[in-house]
Amino acid sequence: DRAQKYLRRHQQIPNSMDEENSIQRAPSPDLIGKQTVDVPEINHVAEKKLVRKLDLHIIPFIMLLYLFSFLDRVNIGNARLYGMEEDLGLMGNQYQTAVSILFVTYLLAEVPSNLVLKKFTPSRWISFITTSWGIIATLTGVTQSYAGLLVCRLLLGLVEGGLFPGAAVYLTLFYTKRELALRVGYLFISAAIAGAVGGLLAYGIGFMDGVAGQKGWRWILILEGLPSVVLGIATWFLLADSPETAFYLSSEEKHLVNVRRDRQLGQTSSAQNFHRADVYAAFKDWKVYAFCAGQFGTDTVLYGYSTFLPTIIKGLGTWSTAQAQALTIPCYCLGALSYVVAARISDAQQRRGLYTVLFGGISVIGYGILISDSSTGVHYLGCFLVAIGLYVTCGVSELLSFLSLISGHQRFTRGGSNQFSSVALSLVAEQLTTIWKEDHSDWVAIDDWKFIGYHGPFSLPQF
Repeated sequence: DRAQKYLRRHQQIPNSMDEENSIQRAPSPDLIGKQTVDVPEINHVAEKKLVRKLDLHIIPFIMLLYLFSFLDRVNIGNARLYGMEEDLGLMGNQYQTAVSILFVTYLLAEVPSNLVLKKFTPSRWISFITTSWGIIATLTGVTQSYAGLLVCRLLLGLVEGGLFPGAAVYLTLFYTKRELALRVGYLFISAAIAGAVGGLLAYGIGFMDGVAGQKGWRWILILEGLPSVVLGIATWFLLADSPETAFYLSSEEKHLVNVRRDRQLGQTSSAQNFHRADVYAAFKDWKVYAFCAGQFGTDTVLYGYSTFLPTIIKGLGTWSTAQAQALTIPCYCLGALSYVVAARISDAQQRRGLYTVLFGGISVIGYGILISDSSTGVHYLGCFLVAIGLYVTCGVSELLSFLSLISGHQRFTRGGSNQFSSVALSLVAEQLTTIWKEDHSDWVAIDDWKFIGYHGPFSLPQF
């Protein structure tokens, strides 16, 4: 008897009762490696109802946050057509520098922001950065010099840098991996909508040129920055920090959210805690750097297109500034629609790489049309083709990085580091495209497309 007790204690030999318990409590194959064992069956009707409720309360708010973030980041492109360079005395590549310098602090803020998001809670941290960028974006409209513009852009990047990776990780607290493609994709739909809304607002606000003695570009920045301040204050009260604190969920629904999360492979209670090893592993994982190399091409296109589309379109023909702003709207609307369709199909088939490559090819065709010796109408068609592929390529490929991560803090760290490196490379690309002749300034954006087009194939290594 003493020998048997010794063997059980040191060699984990089960007795008959242990064997019976192990059979009754054996985990399902999906739960291998988990610390918990008994996972209740899910009521799929209740699950569908829960997902609809989450979509109703989370998605519109997250989309609104990213919409205004993207709008305040790229509306400098709309402001350019209303006398910004002349008013501030910008010369040479100073405007391009002002556009690009935002990403210096933007990329430096991404990883630290994700690391502190969980500590300071999403509602408070996102509220702080949203209110801050709203104030900074508004004050950019009253700057009087090139130096003041640079300071505003640096500060804007510092507070905006944490929103996208933080929002994407926030969604993983409520949704399963199979549901994330469409939900994270809504952020890129917001980016497309922001372009359309920005063009529409710039078209209308541009007619305020001269009101109260202020140029139109100032009114664009001021009036588009103020809503972010209001939204940031509302975030403090309306954004739930976790399923447990979501005021719109019942106790049964909160439990169901946790059950859904626990049923995913690799999810354990330990995985939801902070581990320094996860941080170190993120920076030593070669897949992170391979993914960043792929994102180089797509992120460069995203920011180049969103910032310079008004300049591109105005340079294509003899349209007025207001007409050029209006002509940007259909391009962005088509981009948003193409992502909705592609994201739904991608979600249904659980295939990401195929659609990223296919739609990336459509954008490459658009580049070719833009740099070809064609008529104004054909060049404008190229803008539509770029939009069709752009948001699908960026959105679906970005999602791959979050779906490939298992533990909570791997997502918090690697999600930010992926953004960090890809945006850093995009910053280099933006700076390399500042070389042009003054007498060809109307075509600077087309020259930008030439450079970006050559780097499009770099998005392929992620597959």
